[in-house]
Amino acid sequence: MGVLSNLEPKEVFSYFEEISSIPRASYHEEKISDYCAAFAKKHHLEYIQDELKNVIIIKEATPGYEQEEPMIIQGHLDMVCENQPDCKIDFDKDGIKLMIDGDDITADGTTLGGDDGIAIAYALAVLASDTIEHPRLEVIFTVSEEVGMEGAEGIDVSMLKGRRLLNLDSEEEGILLAGCAGGARIECKLPVKCINVKGSVMELKVHGLAGGHSGVEINKGRANANMLMGRILVGLAKQTAYHLALLQGGRKDNAIPRECRAILCLPQQELDAAVKAVEKMQKDIANEYAVTDKNIQISTKTDQSEIPFQMLDADSTKKAVLLLNALPNGVQTMSADVEGLVETSLNLGVLDLNYKEMTLSYAVRSSVGSAKGALLDHMVYLCQGIGGSAEISGDYPAWEYKRDSAFREKIAAVYERMYGKPPVIEAIHAGLECGLLAGKLPGLDCISIGPDMKDVHTTEEKLNISSTRRVWEFILEVLKDK
Repeated sequence: MGVLSNLEPKEVFSYFEEISSIPRASYHEEKISDYCAAFAKKHHLEYIQDELKNVIIIKEATPGYEQEEPMIIQGHLDMVCENQPDCKIDFDKDGIKLMIDGDDITADGTTLGGDDGIAIAYALAVLASDTIEHPRLEVIFTVSEEVGMEGAEGIDVSMLKGRRLLNLDSEEEGILLAGCAGGARIECKLPVKCINVKGSVMELKVHGLAGGHSGVEINKGRANANMLMGRILVGLAKQTAYHLALLQGGRKDNAIPRECRAILCLPQQELDAAVKAVEKMQKDIANEYAVTDKNIQISTKTDQSEIPFQMLDADSTKKAVLLLNALPNGVQTMSADVEGLVETSLNLGVLDLNYKEMTLSYAVRSSVGSAKGALLDHMVYLCQGIGGSAEISGDYPAWEYKRDSAFREKIAAVYERMYGKPPVIEAIHAGLECGLLAGKLPGLDCISIGPDMKDVHTTEEKLNISSTRRVWEFILEVLKDK
């Protein structure tokens, strides 16, 4: 018996549990894609599985709905894979271990994958049903959404008839999303030189941070472990000269990093003073983030022995610390049109320094295309000025808010009829695939909905059970509404 077998709606949670047992990290969606193709075969549904492993499944209208306009339902197959340090998991081979915590579903030591596993579960439950009323359904499951929406960028949807798209990649019940930011990835690289350095070794670790989704949580004042490490290294440079050997922080450019580790070499006689300087910075940082990120820890380990180590030379160390601190991070501008909406931001999600180069990987977002371009240009120019290089990839457009949307009005009317109050309609800073798909299907009218989820892209991710049931009931009403 499954962990979720007693939850309602059974059909949705059954598929969610099946999906959770299948590895589906970004760029490794083969198994979940094949699962969806096998599902279509089993249910005698028309389907397309392309070379990227995107899947389209088509189900014709039920009796009485043949003349209704077709509807596209869309979600993505991949998930952000993060685990706690003591959780041993191979995301390429292992499934997620689900747990129930009160009215929430969570995972044992890992991200849950509710983003966007619940969309797959909803869609499969609809497609498998013989009783749900609906128009012609065209279900799109894309790959590599979490790493730049590459599946949506590469998919061919020219055969689809629908021009109404219900995206199921939202994380707050009762809100109809009608627009989102565009984005891109940028990877900055700095070549470094190493020499043998004689001195004592210090290991620095920033950990215990809340982390979060770089679109949803970027404006909540949470710390970025990579940026905190940069700040600490600047503070240490005021205390003593040192040579860097290693920097490692974060795993995904679209997740705010929770940990960062550094190894450096400094004169033995400076160790005590350096440790005290770090302790002072720990107190200052803890005070600054007492409300928004209260569990930040900064720890040190020292090795008193003086032996030669391969370390960055003084010039490379200085440039590495300079670039880490000079490149921007976090919220850059707030929207002048929508109160409380972030317009432009970026997140240093992955930091890696080895004996050859330092790499900094960012997720950049903006609802204004020119602002996104200007920020990317700024980063390239700055990186090149310090002696590095930068590569931009995964550029996707914003999903622009439409003043007139018949589909939005229809869904809002269904919501008000069910709940006796109008839904909230807004745009978000996180990226959705609607903009890319709208560019492929002229006249596409999009809305995004979903159940309540918290702390997505972190190991504290939760999917609310009651909300999942209510959103399922809402989806069914939307499908049968004529």
